[in-house]
Amino acid sequence: MYHITLSKEIKQNCPEFRGAAVFAEVTNTPYCEGLWQEIATFTQELRARETTDSIKYQPVIAATREAYKRCGKDPSRYRPSAEALRRRLLRGLELYQIDTLVDLINLVSLRTGHSIGGFDADEIQGTDLELGIGRAEELFEGIGRGMLNIEGLPVYRDRIGGIGTPTYPCHCQRLQRAGRSERSSRNDIGTVGEICFLYQWDYTIF
Repeated sequence: MYHITLSKEIKQNCPEFRGAAVFAEVTNTPYCEGLWQEIATFTQELRARETTDSIKYQPVIAATREAYKRCGKDPSRYRPSAEALRRRLLRGLELYQIDTLVDLINLVSLRTGHSIGGFDADEIQGTDLELGIGRAEELFEGIGRGMLNIEGLPVYRDRIGGIGTPTYPCHCQRLQRAGRSERSSRNDIGTVGEICFLYQWDYTIF
């Protein structure tokens, strides 16, 4: 089991933070038709009621944007993943189909406004995880994204370094970092250990 703590910087800048973590053994599949029917239904509903401008006022997304500002990051340049996913749909684009686990996490993020990260527990180094704020020139490599600037972003770290932020979609948060190669591909199929973080910002902070 994991011991998850908040850094001094997070406590000072975002004292209202509330979060949850779920650890589960799951059986992943390449595709789930029923899930994609739900995604299609949600997409239609979202496009009927929201605009690319209005989504930033959704309470959970607005709280996450406020947390970014407090941590020193412009949320309009580095958008929380739940907001970015909604914007993608509202621009007339479809979600990337990755695998059932990632697709499910994306749907939950879309519905709730929470930016959720799913991680392969076998790749996490140690049992201590801390939520902190990205430092200047801190190394963080996203799959297919190269080295990323996470200065000022909330970031979970294990004993080696950052494993994920709420800005990059969960399929970009596999543990690929400088000096470490991936143990498995992002489309892992079969029974695996996964840990899922919920980045939740209390929206009463305003």
